[in-house]
Order: sequence, then structure tokens, then C-alpha cells
Amino acid sequence: MTLLTGQVQLDVQDRATLVSWSRSSSIRAGLVIRAKIVLAAADGEGTSAIARRLGVSRPTVIQWRDRFAQNGIEALSDAPRSGRPKTVADQDIITATLEPPPQTLAVTHWSTRLLAGQLGIGDATVARAWRRYGVQPWRRQTFKFSTDPELVAKVRDVIGLYLNPPEKAVVLCVDEKSQIQALDRTAPILPLRPGLPEKATHDYNRHGTTTLFAALEVATGRVTDRCYARHRHEEFLHFMKQVAKAYPRVRLHVVVDNYRTHKHPDVAAWLAKNPRITLHFTPTSGSWMNMVEIFFGIITRQAIRRGTFTSVKDLIGAIEAFINGWNDRCHPFVWTKTAEQILPHTTRQPTSDARH
Repeated sequence: MTLLTGQVQLDVQDRATLVSWSRSSSIRAGLVIRAKIVLAAADGEGTSAIARRLGVSRPTVIQWRDRFAQNGIEALSDAPRSGRPKTVADQDIITATLEPPPQTLAVTHWSTRLLAGQLGIGDATVARAWRRYGVQPWRRQTFKFSTDPELVAKVRDVIGLYLNPPEKAVVLCVDEKSQIQALDRTAPILPLRPGLPEKATHDYNRHGTTTLFAALEVATGRVTDRCYARHRHEEFLHFMKQVAKAYPRVRLHVVVDNYRTHKHPDVAAWLAKNPRITLHFTPTSGSWMNMVEIFFGIITRQAIRRGTFTSVKDLIGAIEAFINGWNDRCHPFVWTKTAEQILPHTTRQPTSDARH
């Protein structure tokens, strides 16, 4: 079915497409205007009336009406523009980006303007090539391989405790969060408001530090805590005695990292007298396997980082109050990765990708 109105022939399918374009909020505004021009012309509206109603000129109305009449709906799209041909291909830009800058520039990585000046092109051209190929020279990620000779055994040991804990035993993750600062902002905190975040002054008064020792019970998420002024083996041993009293007459499997104080002779002697307590060490550079680190992240975000403390005593009070509330609402910490899934990512690849 074809409708004939003046110079524009509009079939049912084209009309439906143009109507959807004219009502769309996601396509280009220019295409919306062109669709409205053709629809109005097909409905018999005059050139001047269309121009006044849509806020365009008469030549614009005539141009798009005639284009549609000659070549159909495809003619409403922008015609390809020639522009100046590229002087440097995107592949050459990426190749140059992957090479380090010359020493004469004394920079560690390329910026769009530096590379553009080196290649004699515009910085926008470099930026478009980087976006197209996902190259981001300004970003850097870190990695670290464990050099622990007992890496595999320690990974299997710790993850075995998480995934298959021994019967009639408690698995605890113990560590210390040292140098927690009691920071007092120099002006009152401006509270949260609709449309405005909470605001605090950049400068502060530092009233000292404390070290939080924490033992996380994996099965429940409950935390046993104690704050000390220092974090030597004496404090660690005193805290372990507190943990032992908190869990009497039950075997304890305690995950700790390789901090020297955890292996002090005094600690080893106390463990020998208390065989129901066994320490399990995470691999070197593998303290992320200790799940109490997750809790340290939680308390830092929710109670410490944005807090204001006029003294170390005030800071310790805030820490203890948070942990008391946490223990009322705590939940189990669940480890999901097996040793077989983790171990391939913990060792350096011995050969190249080419399998040479």
C-alpha cells in the first residue's frame, strides 16, 4: 500500500519506521528532525509551515524532502564525508605507544600530547586510537610471585582448613592491624545532605596510634580483639593466651602470616605447652589468604577511615564498639576457591606463550 501526497511517496513500512524515529529519545536529534520533515510532507503540510513548526529553514525542509523522494529512507542518513586522509595509521600509533618514550623526554610513559608531538599528528587522533584498541598507558597494575619453597603445601593446608575444617575444632584467622592513627580533624565534619556528600577538612591533628589484634572465627564471623601500643612477640603471645581462654577445651587451628613475631621462640615454647593450638602459616607474600584481612577492610571503611578521634583511648573505644556491634550481627566467612584454582596463578610461567 502506497500513499501519494505531493512529492513524497510513503509506504506503510517507511511510515512506521519514521514514526518510531520521530518519537525516539536514543537516536541522533538530526535524524529525528528529518523523520518529522518527511512525515509532515507526506501528510500534506506545506514547506513554510513545516519549517516554522520544527524550527528549521525552508531549504532544510526542501533538501530532506527531496532526498527522501529520490532515494528513500536510506537517504536520510548522513553521507560519507571525505575529510583529510590519515597520515599515520592506528596500528602505527599503537606500535609507537607500546615502545618506551625516548630518554630525551625523561618520562616513564606516553601521554596523548607527547605521542602526538612525536608522530606529528593531533592528540585527539592518538586518543581515538587508544580507545579503539583499549590501550591505557597511564594505568599500572601490580603483581607479585611468592618465593616460598613450601608454597604448594601451605596453600593446600590453609585452603583445606577453610573448605574442610576438622571436626570438633575451631578455625581462627589471626593477624594485627598496626599503626591505626587517631586523627582529629581541625574543623567539625559537615554532615551528609541531599545532593552533597559528607565533607571533612584535609588537615588533621594526630594523637597517636594503636595496633589491633583480631581473631576471626571463620565458621561464624565472630571476632576476638585486643588493642596494644606495640606489636612485638610479647603482645602476640598475650593475645593468643586471650584467644585460648575465649575458646577453652577445644582444638584451635589458627591461620597466621609469616611475621617474625609469630615464630618467636617464646611463642613456640608456649605452643609446645598447649598442643591443642596449632598454627598454620600462609605462604610468603600470601597474607591475602588470611580471611581476617577481609574484616580489617570492613572495619577500616565503616569505623576508622572517616572517624574523628581526640585520643588513642577514643580510637580504641570506637574500635571496641564496632566489634561489639559486629559480633551481634556477624556472619560466616566463606572461602570459594580450591587450591587447584589458585595455584596456577601463584607461580611464574616457566615458558613463553609460544611454547618454546
